[in-house]
Amino acid sequence: MSPVIDATRRPTRAHTNGHLPPPPPRTGGGGGPDGEPGPRRAAFDNAVLATMFFIGAEVMFFAGLISSFWILRLAAPVWPPPLQPRLPVGLTGLNTLVLLASSVAVAAGLRALLRGERPAGVRRLRAGAALGAVFLVVQGFEWARLLHFGLTVQSGAYGATFYTLIGAHALHVVGALVWLGVTLALAARGRYADGRSAGLRACAMYWHFVVALWPALYVSVYLL
Repeated sequence: MSPVIDATRRPTRAHTNGHLPPPPPRTGGGGGPDGEPGPRRAAFDNAVLATMFFIGAEVMFFAGLISSFWILRLAAPVWPPPLQPRLPVGLTGLNTLVLLASSVAVAAGLRALLRGERPAGVRRLRAGAALGAVFLVVQGFEWARLLHFGLTVQSGAYGATFYTLIGAHALHVVGALVWLGVTLALAARGRYADGRSAGLRACAMYWHFVVALWPALYVSVYLL
């Protein structure tokens, strides 16, 4: 009587010398049901990444302006030129502290919103925006006084470089303040309560950049 052969049994000795075949190679990840890798999350959100590229371009822009300022200044026999009004160093120094305080408030607001503390986060963002507005008002007051004393764009390299550098920064503060105002309104409506905080973090990043840029301008233009 011939033995019954089980057709469902896999032959293991014919090709492997009695050993089980090696398991198929892993494809990595293990996130899917079949061991396939799951979708990888991007290291940076698109808004944050775009803001980083934009800040890089802004750094190069202001580096060119500051370099031009120093070239003109070192070429001048006397700086500041005689008979030109002097810049308000003390008042601008206090105004610098105001702008730095706004960065601290925005950072605190960001942390509070990321923890889900919306009322506290909104209050701190509002304080940061208010301090930024105070900085612009004081800068405008300084400009009005300097114009009254005769320092204009036509006042040679001294006036031209001053208004170009400080004016470019003031425009950036205005843009950052508008962005912060929009972000503040969205935060007050609970926009970032669901964890989608890329726009919030991008706004805070740009605000910190604008604030960090000012001390370099203050030291170069006002103090040295």
